[in-house]
Amino acid sequence: MQIVLGLDIDPDAAATFRRNFPRAEFIRNDIARMRPSALKPFVEPYRNAPRLFCGCAPCQPFSKQNGTRNDKDSRIPLLAHFGRFVRYFHPEFVLVENVPGLQTMSWEPGPLPKFVQLLGRLGYDVITATVDCRDYGVPQKRTRFVLLASAIGPVQLPPKTHGPNTPNVEYSTVRDWIAGFPPIRAGEVCSSVPNHRAAGLSPLNLKRIKATPPGGSRRDWPEELVLSCHSSGHQGHTDVYGRLRADQPATALTTRCISLSNGRFGHPEQHRALSVREAASIQTFAETFIFEGNLNSMARQVGNAVPVLLAKSLGQSFNSCHRLHQRRSTHGAV
Repeated sequence: MQIVLGLDIDPDAAATFRRNFPRAEFIRNDIARMRPSALKPFVEPYRNAPRLFCGCAPCQPFSKQNGTRNDKDSRIPLLAHFGRFVRYFHPEFVLVENVPGLQTMSWEPGPLPKFVQLLGRLGYDVITATVDCRDYGVPQKRTRFVLLASAIGPVQLPPKTHGPNTPNVEYSTVRDWIAGFPPIRAGEVCSSVPNHRAAGLSPLNLKRIKATPPGGSRRDWPEELVLSCHSSGHQGHTDVYGRLRADQPATALTTRCISLSNGRFGHPEQHRALSVREAASIQTFAETFIFEGNLNSMARQVGNAVPVLLAKSLGQSFNSCHRLHQRRSTHGAV
């Protein structure tokens, strides 16, 4: 596949895209304020080739980890705005990725049913599913909702590549993806590996992570290190201040994936949270993919991203659909 165009409102995401895809175009704008016709100069030159439109709105409004969800969130209608572009250009393929909570929104009418109805009216074959990223080589317990739509014939979910009854029986682990990076301390920047930069830790939090074994959490601390809110009997948020295990997949990375206090993001061996580079690697980005922006912005981009190996598998499904369509067009129905 050839990447032709990116569209996003965030300036750092724009800078990251432009750096890594210098041959593609990028529009930094709010999709809600754009007319679909604005993309004609970029899309029309490829009207004789199969085109894939990918729409991945921020997942926070639909995430179960968001305790302040409400129907006024300006990000909720973004899928409908994406639908305007699909209706205008009618690309051969459409992909949507988000958290599973996109399917279970209680507000009616929810964005997903309306989008699926639109695709049906436009003549698309649609398949939706919740997938486990571990099944596609991603070293992370990350479940995602995916929607694949095709205007040229049915498209199938990609076959699993990892786990039971696959060529790779064992899931990928944290060690498989981060073991080769040079050791660094909390607050340090590695000069030889791009984005290998770790957030600093207060003296107290440094003591806390030193008291946390691999796979452990705040429950392993001595009493003098326990937060007052946890001392009062609070049992929730058990993953905060946790350490990863090197021999297992990571927990799902979020936009705070380099913060020790925001999840199980502690390095399995070194006394710090994950670096941006390590978090990106757990999202299966290559070391050559460079993120732009400040530390928090880079972490947000990493946490929001579709894991690369999952994206690759989904792309291969569209390629398979296109090849089957070509064979049918050439030789008749098979």
